[in-house]
Amino acid sequence: MARTVWDSSVGKKTVMAVSGLIMLLYLVVHMIGNLKIFFGAGEFNHYAHWLRTVGEPFMHYGWTLWLIRIVLVVAVIAHAVSAYQLSRRDIKARPSKYVHKKRRASYATRTMRWGGIILGLFIVWHILDLTTGTVHSGGFQEGHPYQNVVDTFSTWYGDTIYIVAMLALGLHVRHGFWSAAQTLGAGSRSRDRALKTVANVLALLLTAGFIAVPVGVMTGVVS
Repeated sequence: MARTVWDSSVGKKTVMAVSGLIMLLYLVVHMIGNLKIFFGAGEFNHYAHWLRTVGEPFMHYGWTLWLIRIVLVVAVIAHAVSAYQLSRRDIKARPSKYVHKKRRASYATRTMRWGGIILGLFIVWHILDLTTGTVHSGGFQEGHPYQNVVDTFSTWYGDTIYIVAMLALGLHVRHGFWSAAQTLGAGSRSRDRALKTVANVLALLLTAGFIAVPVGVMTGVVS
């Protein structure tokens, strides 16, 4: 039964929608946490430490954070695999190129695939930069996330990579939230306008909220 659902286009779209909403929920929480950097090093470092103690004493130190990471990895893989397979299925269904290209899709729709690739590469860089410190500039300091963030956004390439990725994220969320709502049956003539508004507001808030951090470092508000 599960295999039959997965093999269908509807099943793959449902997996994309659910995994996308899981990642969206994480992004909202992650953005709010990131904004704590404007309250100073003590507040931000304390928040980073708290993430590892959530659920204690029932959960061991760091277990809740690892559980969240595992759920996110599964969601990202499910989302990417579904998107790839749906894309291949769509190409096979239309083997011949259109004589005249149709421009019915929005800019966000036409760039969803490239946006997904950009975000996938960004996630890898982001982890290697601020989680493992492998590609971090200025000397990675374990247990000092505030200083590590400031170091990253004190470089032009760190700012460029992050801002480009967040712009891609905004477009991805704008179209993805709308598509997920349609796939899960939330769309209707009476709700479509509200759903589009929510998609636009979410995309704008997430983009602005995430970009505020590198801009804060660049302008000296965060130092």
